[in-house]
Amino acid sequence: MTETVITLPIAGMHCAACAARLEKVLGKLDGVSASVSFASEQAQIHYQPGRSSLQQVQDAIVKAGFSVPQQQLQLDISGMTCAACAVRLEKVLNKLPGVNAQVNFATSAAQLQFAAGILPIADALHAVRKAGFSATLHEDAGSEDLQQQHARQYRRELGWFGLALLLTLPFLLEMLAMLFGWHQLMLPRSLQLALATPVQFIIGWRFYRGAWHALRSGGANMDVLVALGTSMAWLLSTVVTLSGWQQQHVYFEASAAVITLVLLGKLLEARARGKTSGAIASLIRLAPRHARIERDGQLQDIAVEQLQVGDVVVVRHGESLPVDGVVVEGQAAIDESMLTGESLPISKTIGDKVYAATRNQQGMLKVRAGSVGSQTQLAEIIRLVGLAQGSKAPIQRLADQIAGVFVPVVATIALLTLLFNGWWLGDWSQALIRAVAVLVIACPCALGLATPTAIMMGVGKGAGRGVLFRNAAALETAGRINTLVVDKTGTLTEGRPVVTTIWAADGDENRVLQLAASVESGSEHPLAHAILQQAAERGLALLPLQAFQAEVGQGVTASIDGYGSLRVGRPDWASNAALPAGWPLPGQSMIALADDTRLLGLLAIADTLRPGAVSAVKTLQQMGVQVIMLTGDNPSTAAAIASEAGITDYRAGLRPQDKAEAVVQLQAAGRKVAMLGDGVNDAPALAAADVSFAMGAGSDVAIETADITLMQGDILHVADAIRLSRATLGKIRQNLFFAFIYNVLGIPLAALGMLNPVLAGAAMAMSSVSVVSNSLLLRRWK
Repeated sequence: MTETVITLPIAGMHCAACAARLEKVLGKLDGVSASVSFASEQAQIHYQPGRSSLQQVQDAIVKAGFSVPQQQLQLDISGMTCAACAVRLEKVLNKLPGVNAQVNFATSAAQLQFAAGILPIADALHAVRKAGFSATLHEDAGSEDLQQQHARQYRRELGWFGLALLLTLPFLLEMLAMLFGWHQLMLPRSLQLALATPVQFIIGWRFYRGAWHALRSGGANMDVLVALGTSMAWLLSTVVTLSGWQQQHVYFEASAAVITLVLLGKLLEARARGKTSGAIASLIRLAPRHARIERDGQLQDIAVEQLQVGDVVVVRHGESLPVDGVVVEGQAAIDESMLTGESLPISKTIGDKVYAATRNQQGMLKVRAGSVGSQTQLAEIIRLVGLAQGSKAPIQRLADQIAGVFVPVVATIALLTLLFNGWWLGDWSQALIRAVAVLVIACPCALGLATPTAIMMGVGKGAGRGVLFRNAAALETAGRINTLVVDKTGTLTEGRPVVTTIWAADGDENRVLQLAASVESGSEHPLAHAILQQAAERGLALLPLQAFQAEVGQGVTASIDGYGSLRVGRPDWASNAALPAGWPLPGQSMIALADDTRLLGLLAIADTLRPGAVSAVKTLQQMGVQVIMLTGDNPSTAAAIASEAGITDYRAGLRPQDKAEAVVQLQAAGRKVAMLGDGVNDAPALAAADVSFAMGAGSDVAIETADITLMQGDILHVADAIRLSRATLGKIRQNLFFAFIYNVLGIPLAALGMLNPVLAGAAMAMSSVSVVSNSLLLRRWK
């Protein structure tokens, strides 16, 4: 038996003992021997495919507590003509050892995932070529490159269609003349043969080539149907013409018109599909092509490709930023709507972060570049949108399964149509034309375009609103959730404490705030920062201190000229005086200011709700989504925030694992659960949820774990994501209905002779166009 040798990278080994243990584990597999190196973090594996598979090897590595880093490869595919082509190529690629592939007919792309290093790119390209298609490595193209690609494809299709139409036009004029009874305009059969033959074998050669590749690899596609149907019509007509059987009809117009109409359909399809990829093109257009940098005290204009980390970029009024970075000089109002979906400009000053492709609406900035080129947040968004548009939604599985068996079933129906009509009518030429009509109308193109075109539009629309879907499955699942679990701190709330209420014994709130802030100026406590921030917002100057002391867990003490020794901290520590009526305020932290003799004031500090949180919760509830708050905070604070937000179901004092367990319990009760969080502690619950949302300003762990990222960090965008998902699912269902109804109605009509091949070809072309055009209506979604 042939032995296969592969080298896998291994992650998670901490010492030589780990390598020895993994080697022992792999050696227990049937027909497997392994040599694991801790130094190189690799395993050289010898295995016999008939006895153990590569997947079993990888599963054993994971079970042993290690992992195999995965690699992704995206290929641009040319030569696919329908959904059956994509299904067939996907099967071919998935037969490669250790490869998980998805082929998208709408985007003409294949996404491959495999253990790093086990699949040479040349092998992947060879597999695609062997299946009858051609492939190139996907490269991120600029907006102009994308437009040029679509323009070239459109011109190419337009050229072939124009030539086909020129040769088919005499047939169409003849058909029109016959319709009005002008039989004297009938074309000589020899001229019909001369016109139809180049359409059939030169312009239509693409169908023969595609059919040959499909049949050679054991499959069938649209090319098989078109080539078989038109060849039958052309061959019958040619035999009749060359044999001089004047009493027999010829059907040259059917073969030529069908090919011309199929090309028309492809032309319209190429134009419409170019529009569905407009989301990425519009994102790319946001980035400027040139940048103005400051070097050696001089301003220079350079191409953005030449920018380096550390360069100081000058951004004037009306210009877009070419880099991600930090403001080192100046002040400006920046439009970040392309990242967040928020139309209001954001004020930026020294020390603030800014991002590529955002626009300076007012002022001038000098920005030190932190990320350039493919490392910017815009580039990451473009990459994520591209991957999501190319991924498959679970709802597409049905369409793929049908497309895989569709062509053989249609060929069988066409054969039965030929035999039955020939026997029933006694006219085999008429029976043949009916069989041709069956072959022509039954095209799986619309079936293959139904889901991915809607997904492309939905993902692109979400990106423009500041809602990034990781993949198509997330877009589909979001529309089906009925329960949203939210974290409190940093999700429902701002995530930072602020002073909400001040009580002053003498009525002077500003004096209480000024004294408290002055004393707290020496503290690093988060509540101290809230007091200092409030004093700064009111323009209160800090007073000089003497004898500052901090008592852990209680508060701070300091002396201020004219006021003596002051205490700021816990009320029961700062003063023995009774609190005023109504204090303490529920769900808020309380800080007291006192001197040696009396209580001077109180400050209530709380983590306030995000703007729009109340309306977002209300909107979600009106949409039929139950909102549940899970938090690690204390019950009183949790109750106050939940009440303020309009949430009736909440749980407090939870650890990260408790949140994940709560999500699992809701799922066990039959709920479709989404989780919205922003911190590391939310990651377990995010991973457990059916679909997970992360705040764009949250932790990297949360964003990496989540299925959907809200770039603006606005909970209201959860409602947007759900609405968009539902709208996209609606388009997918409509598209699948259109795709099926054409065939459900068209095939019987063609078999009964109620639909001639020319009309069948027109109907087939319109099925694909109607599906793509329906998806494009998502551009109007708001």
